[in-house]
Amino acid sequence: MKDLPTPTLDLSPRKRGLPALLRKPLLMTGTAAVRTVAVAPPSLPASPVRTEASVRQQPYQIQWARHLDEVREAQRLRYQVFALEMGARLKSDLPEHDIDLFDDYCEHLLVRDADSGMVVGTYRVLTPAQSRRIGGFYTETEFDLVRLRHLRSNMVELGRSCVHAEHRSGGVILALWGALAEFMSRNQLDTMVGCASIPMQHQGLPSGHAAASIWQQVREKHLAPIEYRVTPRLPLPVEELQCDVQVDPPALIKGYLRMGAKVLGAPAWDPDFNTADLPMMVRVPELPPRYRRQFGL
Repeated sequence: MKDLPTPTLDLSPRKRGLPALLRKPLLMTGTAAVRTVAVAPPSLPASPVRTEASVRQQPYQIQWARHLDEVREAQRLRYQVFALEMGARLKSDLPEHDIDLFDDYCEHLLVRDADSGMVVGTYRVLTPAQSRRIGGFYTETEFDLVRLRHLRSNMVELGRSCVHAEHRSGGVILALWGALAEFMSRNQLDTMVGCASIPMQHQGLPSGHAAASIWQQVREKHLAPIEYRVTPRLPLPVEELQCDVQVDPPALIKGYLRMGAKVLGAPAWDPDFNTADLPMMVRVPELPPRYRRQFGL
């Protein structure tokens, strides 16, 4: 299925009438909801991401949000990470939630701690059909993606990735990536794009020097061919920054690069999140063999 219909229900009660199913919060008692086998998005055929045995072995449970209250959990986690930890200036009508206009059109992937039921990791996914409905990708607010137009029919956007501070050992990200790989394979989608952020104050370095240095590192080995290059709308002024500092990229960027991701061009500056954003692309057919085996592709 290449063109996905609206998979989640209407998630914007402040703008439109709220379906009856969403007026009452989803009831979850104890950990029962998070110990079930992971589910696919509602409009797609059920296809467990993990078996019952693997769920028992894993401390985390994967699920796609089906109801508004589950999306709100993801938005609260995003607020904790982006606003409280990173100092982002978030514009939202709902206090202590990170909400933007793209959320209503996205699939929201959640990772729960299997013992507490708390959402400890999330991604949002904008499919080709949904990007057409809203008029584009969030990434297009930061970059001109015209050179990727031939990929759009099978291209999804990943965004708003974050993990709770107490769960950053790598297991949550691997769980998210496994679910995303299954989603891409089942729906015959082959390209993932998105912005990978570098805090302007990273590893103790102020004023974007770390971001400029990381850009210099990754462009040497991981820059995409010219036919895939994109242009930042508000470029990070790398020529005015120190670019030779020895600094490690954030863990998420290192993980993308290990999976064969390509950097599509120079970073943009996001003043609201106070980050330098690298445009990145992962092609499923080009995943290294060990990741293809790990994700069952």
